[in-house]
Amino acid sequence: MSTMASSSTGVSSSTDSETLRRNRILSSKLYFDVPLSKLPLIYSPSYNIQFLGIEKLHPFDSSKWGRICRFLIVDGVLDKNRIVEPPEATKDDLLVVHSESYLNSLKSSVNVSIIVEVPPVALLPNFLVQQKVLHPFRKQVGGSILAAKLAKERGWAINVGGGFHHCSGDKGGGFCVYADISLCIQYAFTRLNISRVMIIDLDAHQGNGHEKDFSRDRRVYILDIYNPGIYPLDYEARRYISQKVEVVSGTETEEYLTKLDEALKVAGRMFDPELVVYNAGTDILDGDPLGRLKLLELYIMRVQLDTVAFSFAQTNPYCTFEFHTSLELSKNPEFLLSSLHHQIRMDWCGSSVPRTSEYSFSLPLVKISPDGITARDEKVFRFAHERNVPLLMLTSGGYMKSSARIIADSIVNLSKKGLIDTLGSTGKV
Repeated sequence: MSTMASSSTGVSSSTDSETLRRNRILSSKLYFDVPLSKLPLIYSPSYNIQFLGIEKLHPFDSSKWGRICRFLIVDGVLDKNRIVEPPEATKDDLLVVHSESYLNSLKSSVNVSIIVEVPPVALLPNFLVQQKVLHPFRKQVGGSILAAKLAKERGWAINVGGGFHHCSGDKGGGFCVYADISLCIQYAFTRLNISRVMIIDLDAHQGNGHEKDFSRDRRVYILDIYNPGIYPLDYEARRYISQKVEVVSGTETEEYLTKLDEALKVAGRMFDPELVVYNAGTDILDGDPLGRLKLLELYIMRVQLDTVAFSFAQTNPYCTFEFHTSLELSKNPEFLLSSLHHQIRMDWCGSSVPRTSEYSFSLPLVKISPDGITARDEKVFRFAHERNVPLLMLTSGGYMKSSARIIADSIVNLSKKGLIDTLGSTGKV
């Protein structure tokens, strides 16, 4: 009897949760009618993270989104008055996917600093962190969610931002604070009468966040082409990838594009999507500092420890926290790291035994050319175009200053090839 009651309670609780989620989506103001005079290209100056230079402490170009738009305007393919500015995602909007406990954890500056990998953020008052760091992320989330609506209406949409694919409903990481991909899809399910979504994730890193969020959801098909030797090394999430293509060290443009062609053919046979979410990270570029094998994993590990040190030193001024790092540098003129030994020694207050760990890394590259990025994007847009499936693109990772120019060039190419219309009156494909 008690088992039946427990089962009934569980079903009731699940139903209540789904009803609450649906009501939040239906009452959200993130979907709004965009006039046809506007393009399905979404951007806000608020996307860019700039505050006292702290953005320079992370290799990510935190102003690349604005630079992409400036290049497009200078190139004559975009009128700034036709850009769509999204609303900021509210707490209720975020609760569609995120847990209350996770959102509450962001009220700690230390927690945010670990997720965005900038240790000094831990020392800032949280009201500043909310305003200067998290507000830009929430605006980009609003852009990703709105992009699905515009893609359904116009055939395509580009959010010049977003693609925070390491964040799931209850955990952030890797410069990804909010799960915009999962949110965008949940909104599409409820508001757009869509029941089949394909995620094509071509960022260099595995998209472990959305993979966990949709681990048991057969409505979502995930094609993830990623480097298996770099962050996040999430082996659990890899089990949830519908179609994974692991790109080994040293892969160059021609081989990569061949693998992509083959993968898209398989995906097209396996799944019939009503919407494609394209996570178009450019960190596969030859020379990208965080597309290098193992380097991001090491970087985040170091950042996390730096952050602990900042926080610990504030409350325990008489304790020591020391780093001992040795780098064996390659003779390669591009300053590649052929191996790296990172030893961390932590002497905790009250502990007589130092805690020491040692890590060894090997760092070859994925080497995709700028033209390769353009060809890659064209192949994905053509995949959707040939099937008459709406597609939304998110810019995701890409850590070199040149990324903004390369993304802009790719969008120009899409326009020239007739896969998007940045000059017409409707923005139709």
